[in-house]
Amino acid sequence: MAIIRPFRALRPAPKLAAQVAALPYDVMNTEEAREMAAGNPYSFLHVSRAEIDLPVGIDVHLPVVYEKASENFQKFIQNGTLVQDAKPCLYVYAQTMNGRRQTGLVACSSIEDYFNDVIKKHEYTRPEKEQDRIEHMLVVKAHVGPIFLTYAPHAGMKQIVAAVVTGTPVNDFTSEDGIRHQLWVIDNDKDVAAISGFFQKDIPYTYIADGHHRTASAAKVGQKLRDQNPAHTGQEEYNYFLSVLFPADELAIMDYNRVIKDLNGMSKEILLAGLKEKFEISEIDNASAKPTQLHEFAMYLDHQWYRLTAFVGTYATDPIGILDASVLQNNVLTPLFGIVDQRTDKRIDFVGGIRGLGQLEKRVDSGEMAVAFALYPVSLPQLMDIADSGNVMPPKSTWFEPKLRDGLVCHLF
Repeated sequence: MAIIRPFRALRPAPKLAAQVAALPYDVMNTEEAREMAAGNPYSFLHVSRAEIDLPVGIDVHLPVVYEKASENFQKFIQNGTLVQDAKPCLYVYAQTMNGRRQTGLVACSSIEDYFNDVIKKHEYTRPEKEQDRIEHMLVVKAHVGPIFLTYAPHAGMKQIVAAVVTGTPVNDFTSEDGIRHQLWVIDNDKDVAAISGFFQKDIPYTYIADGHHRTASAAKVGQKLRDQNPAHTGQEEYNYFLSVLFPADELAIMDYNRVIKDLNGMSKEILLAGLKEKFEISEIDNASAKPTQLHEFAMYLDHQWYRLTAFVGTYATDPIGILDASVLQNNVLTPLFGIVDQRTDKRIDFVGGIRGLGQLEKRVDSGEMAVAFALYPVSLPQLMDIADSGNVMPPKSTWFEPKLRDGLVCHLF
């Protein structure tokens, strides 16, 4: 069963929460981070992307960058931008986007659960991305970006959370992208004990929705500190990492689309002929281009949208083979474009569904890319089935929105 526990969160002073809260470090590049934090000395990007306070062009993996992150973090603590709660608590974090609200429990999850597969994974991680966050965590000595976890809905949890959110939140603001963020503190010992008990008794697994690299990094940092501590007891804060746990029935996965730089030597006519062997193809306008069901794709090529519907028999029915990312890989990317590994091939790039199909058109029409493919989103049951089976999804299969903000809650270890 899953283990969660309360902790003494480090949080922004209430009047500064909107200025502190920042998008996750990995959804932007350095230039975008500089622009986002411009004129805002309280932005948490000064911690999560500390290179913005160093000379332009600096290697973001140099020790001086991590040291700057720690310096900025300590400055936020010393000047009262961030304040630590007096006692261990749990927290409720609600996000509202386009009228849909998702409400998660902020708690510490166990690295033992990660190692023992109580926390289920569905993606591979890249060592270089892990190492970056490992270095950041070790120098800053905190988890500053929460891991996005999900779990099967639980009636008792819903009842307590529903009662909590009738109260006044400690933070309530709308970010520049129109998303409302609210945070409540659960400091009632009875509720804290009940929630912890629900997970320990009734919730066998939690699932990583977003944040595989941060989770792996936090677990490895905890293991490293454990090995270095001869007095290790298992109760130290490094044995736990910052997480926000959402019931699966409140989440929605967005599409994660592909753009390709060239046609692999094919003409438009040859590409369409090759696709007709595996798909029913029809021309469509951009207003109806978004795929509406599994195994339906939209392709943008030479200023024209096409609907591609995979023929029965072109895909497997196992948890991985049935995914549209697999269907595209096996029937299009590998045989027609020669793209075998989407994680490493430089000719392919990925566009989150939040950017809309217009972003796909823009990148193709500009000449940067030659063709774009829009996919139907993966479902939560598919994600959980794959994680339960011990398999991993093809890269860039899921895109969750809204993104959890860094800096609203931090965990010191």
